[in-house]
Amino acid sequence: MYSIVATAIIQGIRSIPVFVEADVSNGMPVFEMVGFLASEVKEAKERVKAALRNSGYLLPPKHITINFTPADIRKSGAGFDLPVALAVLSASGILPCEQLKDCFVIGEVGLNGNVIPVHGVLPMVAEARERGIRRCIVPKENESEAILVAEMEVLGVESLAELLDVLSGKRKREETGPSYNIEETKPEKKEPDFSDIVGQKMGKRACEVAVSGMHNILMIGPPGAGKTMIATRIPSILPTLDLGEQMELSKIYSVCGLFGERERLMSERPFRAPHHTITAQGLSGGGSVPKPGEISLAHKGVLFLDELPEYRKNTLEILRQPMEEKVVRISRVKGSYEYPADFMLVAAMNPCHCGYYPDMQKCRCTQRGIVQYLGKISRPLIDRIDVCVELPKVEFRDLNRVEEEESSAAIRERVMKTRKLQQKRYEKESFCFNSQLSSSLIKKYCRLTKEQEEEMEEMYHRLNLTARSYHKILKVARTLADMEQMEEIQDIHLREAVCYRSPDKRFWERE
Repeated sequence: MYSIVATAIIQGIRSIPVFVEADVSNGMPVFEMVGFLASEVKEAKERVKAALRNSGYLLPPKHITINFTPADIRKSGAGFDLPVALAVLSASGILPCEQLKDCFVIGEVGLNGNVIPVHGVLPMVAEARERGIRRCIVPKENESEAILVAEMEVLGVESLAELLDVLSGKRKREETGPSYNIEETKPEKKEPDFSDIVGQKMGKRACEVAVSGMHNILMIGPPGAGKTMIATRIPSILPTLDLGEQMELSKIYSVCGLFGERERLMSERPFRAPHHTITAQGLSGGGSVPKPGEISLAHKGVLFLDELPEYRKNTLEILRQPMEEKVVRISRVKGSYEYPADFMLVAAMNPCHCGYYPDMQKCRCTQRGIVQYLGKISRPLIDRIDVCVELPKVEFRDLNRVEEEESSAAIRERVMKTRKLQQKRYEKESFCFNSQLSSSLIKKYCRLTKEQEEEMEEMYHRLNLTARSYHKILKVARTLADMEQMEEIQDIHLREAVCYRSPDKRFWERE
């Protein structure tokens, strides 16, 4: 007899359909598995035979052939155990084939018959729904993930024996679906607020500019200036995630096994702050079994790199391509993988090892030491950062001020107003924010008068700008104009945008 069970594998964060075919016929007793399989998939036959035996089901002494289609895609992971078990039982006549028709199955099984959770259930079940499948069988611990997919009946099982009892009619089926409105997701915890920060008006202004146009930002200042405190509050002024963004972000965390026992899609923008000892692979993703790295885990949110020069130089250079293309591409012998990387880079650093340069009364570093410290960050990487702001030491009078600081809610309201203006302007384009303007579109959307062009030409030579850093200035100026709801870029916007490149000249020109 013949049977077929629908399942899937994860490639990047995409789910690729796979079908497990089983044929049980007379002949020499053998259990064969074919279809371009990784070692852990080949081992499934031993796990399945032991699990079925310990669940009270003995396979007939017949010729059993399992085929995984399509055959040109390498199958990896332990999630094929449950589909193989059901396909064999169905082909053996133990289970009715109708029970598995139009049903998606995923799960690992232990030797005792327990069904073990797997990673990536959310994107796999979502893709199954797109193919018209409306029923799925998943491990019980993955049930909360699977029910987040609308219009999908979910059966979560703890053991193979329980599943077989349900499918054979000995036990009542208990399928579940979403018990809440997915669109009504709310933040899970109180966020840090900008009202907690005293002083540093320039830093707050720079953050608002950066968030309004989705620009990358670098904060430079002495220890205790509030760089980290400001950075951790940036998510509080970012607009809330829409349903599509929530699903995309949840898929990434599902693939990484970080989704946990959540009862709703991820509704908060991520804030990832990896330690400076992180490897290039940890930042970008990869490995023998490729998984997303910190760059992709910060998708639609903030990637915060504190003490930027302390990171390995080769690790930092990994950032350059994702910052431009908003995607991480990893090539391996077994295939190519793509991970989303639409993040906002927020970086912070001291101007030297001791942190007090250019205050030479406090700075203990030699000129050579300062140059070596700043030289850890390449000029091409600095050119990809739109806003660079220098934060001074917080004054004592600011610490004792009684005036109430502006809240994140008030700043977020202005940010959303600015973003809506950009979304309307770029509704016919393939992007939404000023930071995503290509060089060919800058002339169209960042028009300058003749006098402004002459002034910018002078700045170009005075600040020793590159073409990329010059375009960054124009993009930031466009955002500054949008913040004031102005159609044309004014002189004041250009000058403020240039100020956000002045630390670039002040520090890195010394190299």
